Amino acid sequence: MSAEFIQALEQLENEKGIEKEVLIEAIEAALISAYKRNFGSTQNVKISIDRVSGDVKVYALKRVTSRPESDAGDITLEEARKVNGSYEEEDIAEIEVTPRKFGRIAAQTAKQVVMQRIREAERGIIFDEYYNKEGDIVTGIIQRSERKNVILDLGKTEAIIAPSEQTNGEEYRFNDRLKTYIVEVKKTTKGPQIMVSRTHPGLVKRLFELEVPEIHDGTVEIKSISREPGSRTKIAVSSRDQNVDPVGACVGQKGTRVQAIVDELRGEKIDIIKWSSNPEDYISSSLSPAKVVRVDVNEDGRSARVIVPDFQLSLAIGKEGQNARLAAKLTGWKIDIKSESQFRAAIEQQMFNMDSNYNADEDEMTEEGEEEFEELDELDEDTEEPENSEDFTDSKDSGDLE
Repeated sequence: MSAEFIQALEQLENEKGIEKEVLIEAIEAALISAYKRNFGSTQNVKISIDRVSGDVKVYALKRVTSRPESDAGDITLEEARKVNGSYEEEDIAEIEVTPRKFGRIAAQTAKQVVMQRIREAERGIIFDEYYNKEGDIVTGIIQRSERKNVILDLGKTEAIIAPSEQTNGEEYRFNDRLKTYIVEVKKTTKGPQIMVSRTHPGLVKRLFELEVPEIHDGTVEIKSISREPGSRTKIAVSSRDQNVDPVGACVGQKGTRVQAIVDELRGEKIDIIKWSSNPEDYISSSLSPAKVVRVDVNEDGRSARVIVPDFQLSLAIGKEGQNARLAAKLTGWKIDIKSESQFRAAIEQQMFNMDSNYNADEDEMTEEGEEEFEELDELDEDTEEPENSEDFTDSKDSGDLE
């Protein structure tokens, strides 16, 4: 322990942000335990480190009294005044008892304390840094797998992708760079624990913010996202500027912007649709790439009946109902999809039931059914079945990119 040690503490204060005084006080507290442990002392002691020279001294704390009750804990007034003439009865006198070999013990203890405080400070800095990044994207390098967890090297620390946050079918190879979404940052005894995800919808949102300047500056807003990780994502966007097409901005010239996101998500398909405050338009767009003939909404139950051409029914529903399911999540509406032929059959059955059960309102209800047929006939004129229905799956108007 010397002046060089004090200078080293000052350098740590500048580099690590750990106050020198806090370190010295921690060392003094640790030296008390070291003294009692190494010299078998049970008396109260005080450790003092000179802030300039670094000298370490040990002082026994004794009560000043005219009638000492204990040789270890008390001292006579006469003896106390030999050390300091200002002592009075009942004062606590500080009597130096520094052992000759205490310097080596002090140095070892100081080193341990300083190293521990440096680790704690660094962990605190890392925790604060990543805690403020919750809900953001972080890039790491895959290091290893532990009990099905994937460990990412973030540079200063590591992050964990739990099995529940890993995309089905996605391979995590050693040394691959990976963008992930920070779900949670915990403070533990071993340092900050950073949990990240590849399945969170927020990952798609942040990737669009990185790739699309109009989203980053607020011109284009992401209204809603529904995602089935590794398979398909639907995203609804709107523009605050009438001169900016939100779908076109997200797709980019020749699809470059959305393609970069698809590549990062390892081929996950993305449907970009234009958000609308009109439920009929919004629900119709949400079923992209399928074309919709008609949408009937029930505001009270937030449910909608959607009519599509017969050749578009399977496309609207999607494989294992995926397209309809994602559309429902995106819009927040319950969606019942029917083909035109199914809808016509339902109306015919309704009209047949009315014919079988004649009542005073029969003529009016029959007229309603006939009106529905007329509406479908008019819509059929605008909806012709293409020679190859697969063309609809590659519709560029919807922003769909496989």
